Amino acid sequence: MPEAPAPRPKSSNPRLQALLGHEFFAPQQWKRRIALWSGAIVVALAAILFAKASTWAYALFLHILAYGAWIPLILTPLVFGLLSWATEGRLRAARGSGIPQAIATLHVEDESFRARMLALPIAASKMALTLIALAVGASIGREGPTVHVGAGLFYSLGKRFGFSDAKAISRFILAGGACGIAAAFNTPLAGVVFAIEELAGTFEHRFSGLLLTAVIVGGIVSLGIMGNYAYFGEVQANLPLGHAWLAVLLCGAICGLLGGLYARLILLSRRGPLALVGRLRSRHPVLFATGCGLALAVIGILSHGSVYGTGYDQARAFVQEAAATPGESFGIAKLLANVVSYWAGIPGGIFSPALAVGAGLGHNIAHLLPNAPAAAVVLLGMSAYLSGVTGAPLTSAVIAMELTDNQAMVIPIMAACLLARAAASIFSPTPVYKDLAERMVRDFEQQQAAHANTAEPLPAASTTSAYAEPTASTDAATEKSQP
Repeated sequence: MPEAPAPRPKSSNPRLQALLGHEFFAPQQWKRRIALWSGAIVVALAAILFAKASTWAYALFLHILAYGAWIPLILTPLVFGLLSWATEGRLRAARGSGIPQAIATLHVEDESFRARMLALPIAASKMALTLIALAVGASIGREGPTVHVGAGLFYSLGKRFGFSDAKAISRFILAGGACGIAAAFNTPLAGVVFAIEELAGTFEHRFSGLLLTAVIVGGIVSLGIMGNYAYFGEVQANLPLGHAWLAVLLCGAICGLLGGLYARLILLSRRGPLALVGRLRSRHPVLFATGCGLALAVIGILSHGSVYGTGYDQARAFVQEAAATPGESFGIAKLLANVVSYWAGIPGGIFSPALAVGAGLGHNIAHLLPNAPAAAVVLLGMSAYLSGVTGAPLTSAVIAMELTDNQAMVIPIMAACLLARAAASIFSPTPVYKDLAERMVRDFEQQQAAHANTAEPLPAASTTSAYAEPTASTDAATEKSQP
């Protein structure tokens, strides 16, 4: 009779065996974590380098400007035209803010589309071309481009670590965008809120761990190199109950309306004068960008050079109630400078310039409310205008509080941001980043449908428009094609 097989030895510690078999210790999970941590470190270092280089580039422009206020009349239009020409082909995805590109790749899981939007050459050119634009006085920011770069770096690292599933790559892109905005402003909480409210447009529990991990690791790197600092410095301002709360209503309504107007201007309407601007930019992009550079130089001369660059110094002067402020007309002049800089189609974001405009408008509103603390009103104007432009009230409120290390104003800021979003919807019902992203997605879907109908390769000129920021002319064409 054959002997029965010997029983397998039982584990001496079944609890330890069960613990080691937990999902936490799975090799695939650790592979994902290492990719995320590596990406967060790289994005934080890239954001710090980008911030330092942006400061240097603008300092170079100020050095050039010291030789003559007339120099931008020649230099700025020439470089704007060159930047437009350089981004006409394969680098077209480097145009504009970069946040719409990141949003579009979260909603389109096509690999070729994502590669064109987020490839490493696009990320590198985004940084380089933004620095060139700042070096000639462009009224742009670096925060949107940092989000684009962060999403691109995380996308490339995810692919390099072998994550090819579309959903997994979406989470990497989202985490990269969150890490980018957090590192750009040194605002970790705002990075998480921005990713949920603006990039993803929803909350999913699987995203939360990825976002927090990326932001924490990136924040540690930034803290170790840059130290613990507030972007605009600590602002000791509060708004007592009573008549001073009129500031919430005024800032929310006025700054919200102007923020929505700015969003409508840069989106370019489907009809009317703005549609004409869009068609002109589409037909003669280089010449149009040159004209925008000339317009910026004229505004710069009229404003005594205060509208050039990100507007960081001017916004900081307003919130800190510095003796030498940029002037009473700074808010409107900066708004116009932001419009023509964005119309040029060059790489560059709108976050920092929007904060500067809002601070200038808040400074103007403070004159109407002598009983309210001026710094508090400026802070309300800054956050309300940003909310009106972006259509993201929660992100705007959190950013304003973290940038100034101020928690005393949390309720007034949130109230002003909500009111501003409602006021902005009169001019811009859809948030500006979402609107631009939807146009990109719609263009891509139309090209896919055309390719399926003809069964022929798309011409080179068509493939670039899939990742361009569409003009009003393309949007109008889309409208006509719909029943």
